Amino acid sequence: MTSSYFLSSTKQYATTPEPLFFLLRRRHHLPRHRVLSLLSSDIGEAHFPRKPSTFSLQLLRPSQRLGKPSFATTISSSFEGEEEGEQRQDEVPEGMAEAFHISSSTATAISVLIAVAVLSFPLLMKSQLGAGAPLKSRALTYATLLFGFYMAWNIGANDVANAMGTSVGSGALTLRQAVVTAGVLEFSGALLMGTHVTSTMQKGILVAGVFQGKDSLLFAGLLSSLAAAGTWLQIASYYGWPVSTTHCIVGSMVGFGLVYGGPGAVFWTSLARVMSSWVVSPLMGALVSFVVYKCIRRFVYSAPNPGQAAAAAAPVAVFVGVTAISFVAFPLSKSFPLAVAQALACGTAGAVLVNRIIWKQLGHLLDKAGSSGMEPKEAPALNQNVGFLTEIAGPKGTQLEIVYGVFGYMQVLSACFMSFAHGGNDVSNAIGPLAGALSILHGGAGGAEIVIPTDVLAWGGFGIVAGLMMWGYRVIATIGKKITELTPTRGFAAEFAAATVVLFASKLGLPISATHTLVGAVMGVGFARGLNSVRAETVREIVASWAVTIPVGAFFAVVYTWILTKLLSYVF
Repeated sequence: MTSSYFLSSTKQYATTPEPLFFLLRRRHHLPRHRVLSLLSSDIGEAHFPRKPSTFSLQLLRPSQRLGKPSFATTISSSFEGEEEGEQRQDEVPEGMAEAFHISSSTATAISVLIAVAVLSFPLLMKSQLGAGAPLKSRALTYATLLFGFYMAWNIGANDVANAMGTSVGSGALTLRQAVVTAGVLEFSGALLMGTHVTSTMQKGILVAGVFQGKDSLLFAGLLSSLAAAGTWLQIASYYGWPVSTTHCIVGSMVGFGLVYGGPGAVFWTSLARVMSSWVVSPLMGALVSFVVYKCIRRFVYSAPNPGQAAAAAAPVAVFVGVTAISFVAFPLSKSFPLAVAQALACGTAGAVLVNRIIWKQLGHLLDKAGSSGMEPKEAPALNQNVGFLTEIAGPKGTQLEIVYGVFGYMQVLSACFMSFAHGGNDVSNAIGPLAGALSILHGGAGGAEIVIPTDVLAWGGFGIVAGLMMWGYRVIATIGKKITELTPTRGFAAEFAAATVVLFASKLGLPISATHTLVGAVMGVGFARGLNSVRAETVREIVASWAVTIPVGAFFAVVYTWILTKLLSYVF
């Protein structure tokens, strides 16, 4: 392709909302490297000023008035007109280098550094590899820690999409920003909130008494469960299928218990509750997200001034959300009146903070919208008899900038919370069996409660972050782009609904899966726009991967246990 051809072919796209990268690939069938080369050249910069597709997390400064676009302007430019159903043809990155826009040599160097750290850090964990322990025990402990890391790595690669997938898909965060933010918060959550006491028999699936006095077999079964769950998670992550890490570890332990302990080794009622979540979780997520998104369209989009309506609704939503989360999930006091007062104080602080951020960053747009009134071309079609299910056209221009700006901030806030909570909760899927195996090696009781050292929790957190960095983009692309097209309002509705369902269902003891709930929530906002807005092929692949998770995990666990028992027979 010559430079003159490039200039003539791109001038016609100067006003299109579709990103130029995908537009040139689709219309001119150019190879990926050629498009990237053209867009990064002086020709592309001089003759085609590119629109960024996402906004930055940086707080905006007065310099934006000198010509730099605000994040509201930037994010709305990517979605102009999409509320009426337009869809962008996003592509999934083919590797870590492309996902983070770094060179392949840099990506290789990062992978090598992570591998060196994985092999080196266990040697520094004095609580596990003490100098006085026998060589055989130290070698087995080292191998056990690597098994735990493998499971944690795959949790990061697959399950962290629960927190960040919708934010990346809607443009609220770039993939690089999402990985850095999630990495910090996942590790912090695992270290600060990860349970320090766990039971060897994870999730109440296995009957502890069946394996009394069979420490060697139980040790092999726990390691096999970690390896089996990690194997299936890695396969699912490779294809971009979001599957439940809890179901993976449950399926693996069921396979081990059934074959090596008999039918009496499994709590079948617990297994039935887990399997029922395949239906309960996505249905509840879809229903709540459908209602939330319809409320946004009904009460924000149909308002005389959608931007100001969004700015007014945001602090209220934050107050309700933070208050509920503080009271239900993280009660600060055992005294009911004091816990309520503290939750209300946290909710008020969150609402005030969000309100100040919105007015600081979007105040000039809100003042413009309030003083000059709505331009006729930006005003939604007002109808005094607008119903809850009535299709309402989205705002345009300045109003769209404000609405997407507000919900962009809201979505980043909710994603940060979900990421922190996920690190504290799901690290147990890797650390629980790992702690049980380490306890057996150190002479502890197989079925008793086990105290988890801080360095083991940090080890699990490191595994989650490493998996997120190296492979997390695959499932993030599925959640954020392949099921249905997301904007900040749709992404916030899905994330808020998923967090609400998981929080209250878990507190009520209902069988729930965070992954299944979020996938259902994303489908719910798609259904709110019409059945054709949900990509049926992607949904079929995801549901099929859910159905085989427990059987496949069980199969791998049986095979790995057979192999490990043969190997360990020469050690014990």
